[in-house]
Amino acid sequence: MPQRRTRGDDGIHWDPKRQRWMATANLGFDENGKRIKKRASGRTKTEANAKHKKLLREHEEGNSAPAPDYTVEEAVLNWLAHGLAGKAASTVEDYEILCRTHVIPALGKRALASLTVDDVDRWLVLKARTLSTRTLQAIHSCLSRSVQRAMVREKVHRNVVTLCEVPTGRPGRPSKALTLAQAEAVLNALEGDPLHAYVVVSLLTGARTEELRPLAWDHVDLVGRPDTRPPVPPHIAVWRSVRDGGETKTRKSRRTLALPARATAALRAQLRRQQQQRKAAGDGWNENGLVFTSEVGTALDAANVRRAFRRALGKAEGIDPAEWTPRELRHSFVSLLSDHDVPVEEIARLVGHAATATTEKVYRKQIRPVIQSGAVAIDRIFGA
Repeated sequence: MPQRRTRGDDGIHWDPKRQRWMATANLGFDENGKRIKKRASGRTKTEANAKHKKLLREHEEGNSAPAPDYTVEEAVLNWLAHGLAGKAASTVEDYEILCRTHVIPALGKRALASLTVDDVDRWLVLKARTLSTRTLQAIHSCLSRSVQRAMVREKVHRNVVTLCEVPTGRPGRPSKALTLAQAEAVLNALEGDPLHAYVVVSLLTGARTEELRPLAWDHVDLVGRPDTRPPVPPHIAVWRSVRDGGETKTRKSRRTLALPARATAALRAQLRRQQQQRKAAGDGWNENGLVFTSEVGTALDAANVRRAFRRALGKAEGIDPAEWTPRELRHSFVSLLSDHDVPVEEIARLVGHAATATTEKVYRKQIRPVIQSGAVAIDRIFGA
Protein backbone atom coordinates (compact mmCIF):
# COMPACT_ATOMS: atom_id res chain seq x y z
CA MET A 1 0.00 0.00 0.00
CA PRO A 2 1.52 3.40 -1.03
CA GLN A 3 2.58 5.77 1.75
CA ARG A 4 0.25 8.71 2.33
CA ARG A 5 1.69 12.13 1.38
CA THR A 6 2.32 14.29 4.43
CA ARG A 7 1.06 17.87 4.63
CA GLY A 8 3.64 20.30 3.21
CA ASP A 9 4.96 17.91 0.60
CA ASP A 10 4.83 18.85 -3.06
CA GLY A 11 1.26 18.63 -4.38
CA ILE A 12 -2.33 19.69 -3.67
CA HIS A 13 -4.23 19.38 -0.39
CA TRP A 14 -7.41 20.69 1.18
CA ASP A 15 -7.01 23.11 4.07
CA PRO A 16 -10.17 22.86 6.24
CA LYS A 17 -9.17 25.90 8.30
CA ARG A 18 -8.91 28.21 5.30
CA GLN A 19 -11.51 26.29 3.30
CA ARG A 20 -9.29 26.41 0.23
CA TRP A 21 -7.23 24.02 -1.87
CA MET A 22 -3.53 24.60 -1.22
CA ALA A 23 -0.79 24.06 -3.81
CA THR A 24 2.76 23.44 -2.52
CA ALA A 25 5.78 23.37 -4.84
CA ASN A 26 9.12 22.09 -3.52
CA LEU A 27 11.82 23.90 -5.49
CA GLY A 28 15.01 22.40 -4.10
CA PHE A 29 17.25 23.65 -1.33
CA ASP A 30 18.94 26.95 -0.49
CA GLU A 31 22.62 27.45 0.37
CA ASN A 32 21.90 26.47 3.99
CA GLY A 33 20.27 23.20 3.04
CA LYS A 34 16.77 24.47 3.84
CA ARG A 35 14.01 23.32 1.52
CA ILE A 36 12.62 26.05 -0.76
CA LYS A 37 8.84 25.97 -0.93
CA LYS A 38 6.34 28.15 -2.77
CA ARG A 39 2.65 28.04 -2.01
CA ALA A 40 -0.55 29.18 -3.70
CA SER A 41 -4.23 28.63 -3.08
CA GLY A 42 -7.43 28.25 -5.05
CA ARG A 43 -11.13 27.94 -4.39
CA THR A 44 -11.25 24.77 -6.49
CA LYS A 45 -8.85 21.90 -6.87
CA THR A 46 -8.51 22.71 -10.57
CA GLU A 47 -7.52 26.31 -9.79
CA ALA A 48 -4.98 25.19 -7.19
CA ASN A 49 -3.57 22.61 -9.58
CA ALA A 50 -3.12 25.27 -12.28
CA LYS A 51 -1.27 27.49 -9.82
CA HIS A 52 0.91 24.56 -8.78
CA LYS A 53 1.92 23.97 -12.37
CA LYS A 54 2.59 27.67 -12.81
CA LEU A 55 4.93 27.70 -9.80
CA LEU A 56 6.88 24.76 -11.21
CA ARG A 57 6.99 26.26 -14.71
CA GLU A 58 8.26 29.61 -13.44
CA HIS A 59 10.92 27.86 -11.41
CA GLU A 60 12.08 25.90 -14.44
CA GLU A 61 12.25 29.14 -16.43
CA GLY A 62 14.35 30.74 -13.69
CA ASN A 63 11.63 33.07 -12.45
CA SER A 64 9.91 32.97 -9.12
CA ALA A 65 6.35 34.12 -8.64
CA PRO A 66 6.02 37.84 -7.92
CA ALA A 67 5.52 38.89 -4.33
CA PRO A 68 1.77 39.69 -4.21
CA ASP A 69 1.98 42.00 -1.18
CA TYR A 70 5.15 43.89 -2.16
CA THR A 71 4.13 47.53 -2.66
CA VAL A 72 5.45 50.36 -4.80
CA GLU A 73 6.41 52.18 -1.60
CA GLU A 74 8.56 49.23 -0.46
CA ALA A 75 10.28 49.11 -3.85
CA VAL A 76 10.99 52.85 -3.83
CA LEU A 77 12.28 52.87 -0.25
CA ASN A 78 14.51 49.88 -1.01
CA TRP A 79 16.00 51.71 -3.99
CA LEU A 80 16.58 54.88 -1.94
CA ALA A 81 18.24 52.90 0.84
CA HIS A 82 20.39 50.52 -1.19
CA GLY A 83 20.37 51.50 -4.86
CA LEU A 84 22.21 54.84 -4.72
CA ALA A 85 25.63 53.75 -3.49
CA GLY A 86 28.37 56.14 -4.60
CA LYS A 87 25.99 59.03 -5.30
CA ALA A 88 26.61 62.42 -3.71
CA ALA A 89 24.64 63.14 -0.54
CA SER A 90 22.91 66.05 -2.27
CA THR A 91 21.83 63.77 -5.14
CA VAL A 92 20.40 61.19 -2.72
CA GLU A 93 18.54 63.97 -0.90
CA ASP A 94 17.06 65.26 -4.17
CA TYR A 95 15.86 61.76 -5.13
CA GLU A 96 14.33 61.23 -1.70
CA ILE A 97 12.42 64.51 -1.89
CA LEU A 98 11.08 63.61 -5.35
CA CYS A 99 10.01 60.12 -4.25
CA ARG A 100 8.41 61.17 -0.97
CA THR A 101 6.66 64.14 -2.55
CA HIS A 102 5.45 62.74 -5.88
CA VAL A 103 5.82 58.94 -6.12
CA ILE A 104 4.93 57.42 -2.74
CA PRO A 105 1.82 59.52 -1.94
CA ALA A 106 0.24 58.73 -5.32
CA LEU A 107 1.31 55.11 -5.98
CA GLY A 108 2.93 53.85 -2.79
CA LYS A 109 0.04 51.69 -1.55
CA ARG A 110 -0.36 49.83 -4.84
CA ALA A 111 0.87 46.24 -5.01
CA LEU A 112 3.82 46.36 -7.38
CA ALA A 113 2.71 43.19 -9.18
CA SER A 114 -0.63 44.82 -10.03
CA LEU A 115 0.79 48.16 -11.20
CA THR A 116 -0.18 48.72 -14.84
CA VAL A 117 0.94 50.95 -17.68
CA ASP A 118 -2.37 52.81 -17.44
CA ASP A 119 -1.76 53.50 -13.74
CA VAL A 120 1.61 55.10 -14.48
CA ASP A 121 0.27 57.03 -17.49
CA ARG A 122 -2.57 58.52 -15.42
CA TRP A 123 -0.12 59.46 -12.66
CA LEU A 124 2.24 61.22 -15.09
CA VAL A 125 -0.57 63.10 -16.84
CA LEU A 126 -1.86 64.32 -13.47
CA LYS A 127 1.62 65.44 -12.43
CA ALA A 128 2.14 67.21 -15.77
CA ARG A 129 -0.43 69.81 -14.70
CA THR A 130 1.89 71.19 -12.02
CA LEU A 131 5.43 69.96 -12.78
CA SER A 132 7.97 70.87 -15.45
CA THR A 133 9.00 68.33 -18.07
CA ARG A 134 12.39 67.95 -16.42
CA THR A 135 10.82 67.11 -13.05
CA LEU A 136 8.46 64.65 -14.74
CA GLN A 137 11.46 62.92 -16.29
CA ALA A 138 13.12 62.77 -12.87
CA ILE A 139 10.15 61.17 -11.04
CA HIS A 140 9.61 58.75 -13.96
CA SER A 141 13.27 57.73 -13.66
CA CYS A 142 12.99 57.26 -9.87
CA LEU A 143 9.99 54.96 -10.23
CA SER A 144 11.49 53.04 -13.14
CA ARG A 145 14.77 52.40 -11.35
CA SER A 146 12.91 51.29 -8.23
CA VAL A 147 10.85 48.78 -10.20
CA GLN A 148 13.94 47.58 -12.08
CA ARG A 149 15.66 46.87 -8.77
CA ALA A 150 12.57 44.95 -7.62
CA MET A 151 12.68 42.90 -10.85
CA VAL A 152 16.27 41.85 -10.16
CA ARG A 153 15.11 40.67 -6.74
CA GLU A 154 12.19 38.71 -8.28
CA LYS A 155 9.50 40.85 -6.65
CA VAL A 156 7.85 41.54 -10.00
CA HIS A 157 8.13 40.11 -13.52
CA ARG A 158 8.35 43.24 -15.66
CA ASN A 159 8.92 46.97 -15.46
CA VAL A 160 5.76 48.63 -16.77
CA VAL A 161 7.21 52.09 -16.14
CA THR A 162 9.60 51.76 -19.10
CA LEU A 163 6.58 51.39 -21.40
CA CYS A 164 5.26 54.85 -20.49
CA GLU A 165 6.07 58.05 -22.35
CA VAL A 166 6.85 61.12 -20.25
CA PRO A 167 4.33 63.86 -21.16
CA THR A 168 5.26 67.49 -21.63
CA GLY A 169 4.96 69.37 -18.37
CA ARG A 170 4.53 73.01 -17.57
CA PRO A 171 7.10 75.28 -19.22
CA GLY A 172 9.99 76.13 -16.92
CA ARG A 173 11.33 79.58 -16.26
CA PRO A 174 13.31 80.57 -19.37
CA SER A 175 16.89 81.68 -18.86
CA LYS A 176 17.68 85.28 -19.70
CA ALA A 177 20.75 87.31 -20.55
CA LEU A 178 21.63 90.88 -19.65
CA THR A 179 21.93 93.31 -22.50
CA LEU A 180 25.09 95.40 -22.74
CA ALA A 181 23.27 98.40 -21.22
CA GLN A 182 21.93 96.27 -18.36
CA ALA A 183 25.34 94.69 -17.76
CA GLU A 184 26.97 98.14 -17.56
CA ALA A 185 24.26 99.29 -15.15
CA VAL A 186 24.80 96.26 -12.90
CA LEU A 187 28.60 96.61 -12.85
CA ASN A 188 28.40 100.32 -12.05
CA ALA A 189 25.68 99.93 -9.40
CA LEU A 190 27.60 97.20 -7.54
CA GLU A 191 30.82 99.20 -7.09
CA GLY A 192 31.78 98.80 -3.44
CA ASP A 193 29.29 95.99 -2.80
CA PRO A 194 30.71 92.83 -1.13
CA LEU A 195 29.55 90.79 -4.12
CA HIS A 196 31.00 93.17 -6.73
CA ALA A 197 34.08 91.07 -7.58
CA TYR A 198 32.02 87.88 -7.79
CA VAL A 199 29.58 89.46 -10.26
CA VAL A 200 32.37 91.01 -12.32
CA VAL A 201 34.37 87.78 -12.64
CA SER A 202 31.27 85.70 -13.39
CA LEU A 203 29.92 88.14 -15.99
CA LEU A 204 33.27 88.84 -17.68
CA THR A 205 34.71 85.29 -17.75
CA GLY A 206 31.60 83.09 -17.96
CA ALA A 207 32.71 80.86 -15.07
CA ARG A 208 29.98 78.74 -13.48
CA THR A 209 28.78 79.66 -10.01
CA GLU A 210 29.89 76.24 -8.73
CA GLU A 211 33.36 76.97 -10.14
CA LEU A 212 33.68 80.43 -8.57
CA ARG A 213 32.62 79.49 -5.04
CA PRO A 214 35.66 77.17 -4.54
CA LEU A 215 38.06 79.46 -6.45
CA ALA A 216 41.27 79.79 -4.38
CA TRP A 217 43.79 82.63 -4.42
CA ASP A 218 46.40 80.02 -5.35
CA HIS A 219 44.59 79.74 -8.68
CA VAL A 220 44.51 83.50 -9.31
CA ASP A 221 47.39 85.38 -10.94
CA LEU A 222 46.75 89.13 -10.92
CA VAL A 223 50.09 90.01 -12.53
CA GLY A 224 50.79 87.43 -15.21
CA ARG A 225 54.15 87.35 -16.97
CA PRO A 226 54.24 90.41 -19.22
CA ASP A 227 57.97 89.99 -20.04
CA THR A 228 57.65 86.54 -21.65
CA ARG A 229 57.11 85.98 -25.35
CA PRO A 230 54.24 85.74 -25.86
CA PRO A 231 53.29 87.62 -22.67
CA VAL A 232 51.02 85.81 -20.17
CA PRO A 233 48.15 88.05 -19.00
CA PRO A 234 46.56 87.98 -15.52
CA HIS A 235 44.41 84.85 -15.31
CA ILE A 236 42.39 82.44 -13.17
CA ALA A 237 42.68 78.64 -13.26
CA VAL A 238 39.15 77.19 -13.17
CA TRP A 239 40.18 73.71 -12.04
CA ARG A 240 37.87 73.05 -9.13
CA SER A 241 34.16 72.84 -8.43
CA VAL A 242 31.86 72.38 -5.46
CA ARG A 243 30.58 69.23 -7.17
CA ASP A 244 31.14 65.92 -5.39
CA GLY A 245 34.85 65.12 -5.38
CA GLY A 246 35.77 68.68 -6.34
CA GLU A 247 35.75 67.94 -10.08
CA THR A 248 34.57 70.39 -12.71
CA LYS A 249 31.49 69.51 -14.74
CA THR A 250 33.43 67.98 -17.65
CA ARG A 251 37.08 67.41 -18.52
CA LYS A 252 37.01 70.43 -20.87
CA SER A 253 35.73 72.56 -17.99
CA ARG A 254 39.26 72.53 -16.53
CA ARG A 255 40.55 75.69 -18.15
CA THR A 256 42.73 78.74 -17.51
CA LEU A 257 41.05 82.02 -18.44
CA ALA A 258 42.70 85.35 -19.13
CA LEU A 259 41.21 88.09 -16.97
CA PRO A 260 39.81 91.21 -18.62
CA ALA A 261 41.23 94.39 -17.07
CA ARG A 262 37.99 95.16 -15.27
CA ALA A 263 37.95 91.70 -13.64
CA THR A 264 41.61 92.05 -12.62
CA ALA A 265 40.87 95.36 -10.91
CA ALA A 266 37.83 93.87 -9.15
CA LEU A 267 39.87 90.96 -7.81
CA ARG A 268 42.58 93.29 -6.52
CA ALA A 269 39.87 95.22 -4.68
CA GLN A 270 38.49 91.92 -3.37
CA LEU A 271 41.95 90.98 -2.03
CA ARG A 272 42.16 94.29 -0.15
CA ARG A 273 38.61 93.90 1.16
CA GLN A 274 39.36 90.39 2.40
CA GLN A 275 42.50 91.57 4.19
CA GLN A 276 40.38 94.14 6.03
CA GLN A 277 37.77 91.51 6.90
CA ARG A 278 40.50 89.18 8.20
CA LYS A 279 41.84 91.94 10.44
CA ALA A 280 38.36 92.87 11.71
CA ALA A 281 37.44 89.23 12.45
CA GLY A 282 40.66 88.52 14.35
CA ASP A 283 40.63 85.04 15.88
CA GLY A 284 37.16 84.48 14.43
CA TRP A 285 38.54 84.38 10.89
CA ASN A 286 38.36 81.01 9.11
CA GLU A 287 41.33 80.83 6.76
CA ASN A 288 40.71 78.57 3.77
CA GLY A 289 42.39 80.43 0.93
CA LEU A 290 39.16 81.09 -0.95
CA VAL A 291 38.61 84.21 -3.05
CA PHE A 292 34.92 84.64 -2.25
CA THR A 293 33.94 84.15 1.38
CA SER A 294 31.66 85.43 4.11
CA GLU A 295 32.79 88.24 6.42
CA VAL A 296 34.50 85.67 8.67
CA GLY A 297 36.17 83.68 5.88
CA THR A 298 33.77 80.76 5.59
CA ALA A 299 32.89 79.30 2.20
CA LEU A 300 29.75 80.51 0.44
CA ASP A 301 26.99 78.10 -0.49
CA ALA A 302 24.53 78.50 -3.36
CA ALA A 303 21.86 80.05 -1.12
CA ASN A 304 24.36 82.61 0.24
CA VAL A 305 25.30 83.70 -3.27
CA ARG A 306 21.70 83.80 -4.50
CA ARG A 307 20.53 86.01 -1.62
CA ALA A 308 23.53 88.33 -1.85
CA PHE A 309 23.18 88.54 -5.63
CA ARG A 310 19.54 89.58 -5.51
CA ARG A 311 20.21 92.05 -2.71
CA ALA A 312 23.07 93.60 -4.69
CA LEU A 313 21.07 93.62 -7.92
CA GLY A 314 18.48 95.79 -6.22
CA LYS A 315 20.96 98.66 -6.51
CA ALA A 316 20.79 98.59 -10.33
CA GLU A 317 18.08 100.83 -11.75
CA GLY A 318 15.47 99.22 -13.99
CA ILE A 319 16.28 95.61 -13.02
CA ASP A 320 13.96 93.42 -10.92
CA PRO A 321 16.21 91.26 -8.68
CA ALA A 322 13.52 88.57 -8.32
CA GLU A 323 13.73 87.82 -12.06
CA TRP A 324 17.46 87.02 -12.08
CA THR A 325 19.76 84.28 -10.76
CA PRO A 326 23.58 84.14 -10.55
CA ARG A 327 23.81 81.53 -13.33
CA GLU A 328 22.39 84.06 -15.78
CA LEU A 329 25.61 86.05 -15.55
CA ARG A 330 27.17 83.16 -17.49
CA HIS A 331 24.34 83.30 -20.04
CA SER A 332 24.96 87.02 -20.35
CA PHE A 333 28.69 86.43 -20.99
CA VAL A 334 27.88 84.11 -23.89
CA SER A 335 25.26 86.43 -25.32
CA LEU A 336 27.52 89.50 -25.17
CA LEU A 337 30.37 87.68 -26.92
CA SER A 338 28.01 86.34 -29.58
CA ASP A 339 26.53 89.80 -30.17
CA HIS A 340 30.04 91.19 -30.62
CA ASP A 341 31.29 88.79 -33.27
CA VAL A 342 33.02 86.03 -31.30
CA PRO A 343 32.74 82.60 -32.99
CA VAL A 344 30.64 79.93 -31.32
CA GLU A 345 33.62 77.55 -31.26
CA GLU A 346 35.63 80.03 -29.19
CA ILE A 347 32.68 80.77 -26.88
CA ALA A 348 32.25 77.02 -26.23
CA ARG A 349 35.95 76.77 -25.36
CA LEU A 350 35.78 79.76 -23.01
CA VAL A 351 32.78 78.48 -21.05
CA GLY A 352 34.07 74.91 -20.90
CA HIS A 353 31.47 73.21 -23.08
CA ALA A 354 32.55 69.85 -24.45
CA ALA A 355 31.08 70.74 -27.86
CA THR A 356 29.49 73.70 -29.60
CA ALA A 357 26.15 71.85 -29.70
CA THR A 358 25.62 72.63 -26.01
CA THR A 359 26.40 76.30 -26.51
CA GLU A 360 24.10 76.54 -29.52
CA LYS A 361 21.27 74.66 -27.81
CA VAL A 362 21.28 76.68 -24.60
CA TYR A 363 22.05 80.06 -26.18
CA ARG A 364 20.63 79.52 -29.66
CA LYS A 365 18.81 82.89 -29.71
CA GLN A 366 22.08 84.77 -29.36
CA ILE A 367 24.57 82.60 -31.27
CA ARG A 368 25.45 83.55 -34.83
CA PRO A 369 28.56 83.10 -37.04
CA VAL A 370 31.33 85.55 -36.06
CA ILE A 371 35.09 86.22 -35.78
CA GLN A 372 36.99 87.18 -32.55
CA SER A 373 37.21 86.13 -28.85
CA GLY A 374 38.00 86.12 -25.11
CA ALA A 375 39.36 88.69 -22.73
CA VAL A 376 40.36 91.05 -25.59
CA ALA A 377 36.75 91.14 -26.77
CA ILE A 378 35.47 91.78 -23.23
CA ASP A 379 37.90 94.69 -22.87
CA ARG A 380 36.63 96.04 -26.17
CA ILE A 381 33.01 95.69 -25.03
CA PHE A 382 33.36 97.22 -21.56
CA GLY A 383 36.52 99.22 -21.97
CA ALA A 384 39.82 98.45 -20.25
